[in-house]
Amino acid sequence: MITNSLDAAVASRATPAARAIDVTKVYGAGDASVRALDGVSIELERRRFTAVMGPSGSGKSTLMHCLAGLDRPTAGRAFIGDQELEGLDDSALTELRRDHVGFIFQSFNLVPILTAGENITLSADLAGSSVDLAWFDDLVCQLGIADRLDHRPSELSGGQQQRVACARALIGRPELIFADEPTGNLDSNASAEVLAFLREAVNDHGQSIVMVTHDPLAAAYADRVVFLADGNVVGEIHSPTADAVLEYMKKLGS
Repeated sequence: MITNSLDAAVASRATPAARAIDVTKVYGAGDASVRALDGVSIELERRRFTAVMGPSGSGKSTLMHCLAGLDRPTAGRAFIGDQELEGLDDSALTELRRDHVGFIFQSFNLVPILTAGENITLSADLAGSSVDLAWFDDLVCQLGIADRLDHRPSELSGGQQQRVACARALIGRPELIFADEPTGNLDSNASAEVLAFLREAVNDHGQSIVMVTHDPLAAAYADRVVFLADGNVVGEIHSPTADAVLEYMKKLGS
């Protein structure tokens, strides 16, 4: 007979990391309204690396923001794990994101007056919670920033700043990480380092990663690429290659 704890563990694995059900997002009203998402339904699997791609204005960043609770859908339902986001007030959403979600942004979003080390632990410090020091040491060593922890963002290269941002996103061991164009401001070498780390986070630590990107080379690190156009999911590729992604994007642009 399956025990309750085992049953719960199996159910947890079966629940998507995030999902949208008929999500619509409209900005503005009347003739000036823009329908950024038009009834999108999608499931994002746990312990998988999913890239979201599409032409400019396709709705990919809007979808990520709705799934992450950073923006509220006009209609439809969004979930993180088995928690529906609708009905949660700002305090509950903040707590959910703090405890279960990590974020990596193109612009790094580091606090300029804090050191790299302080930026990494900022969320825990604000919440008054402790940091797993062994995990902290492991992260900064993996990311090659152990000797840069006393430096402020202005003293770091773009690649080093993004690696600090990666450490900040993972320090609380979140179940789900959203990455919005995480390599958009990086050169090719720094991009490859960050993407390899995200790939390892899935393989070695069981994270679930959702990455918005315009770069076929970045998307090739993912397990699955989902394509959006005009606010709709229009296709996907599993086990993608950069060439396959590029060909699909060319079809969307034609």
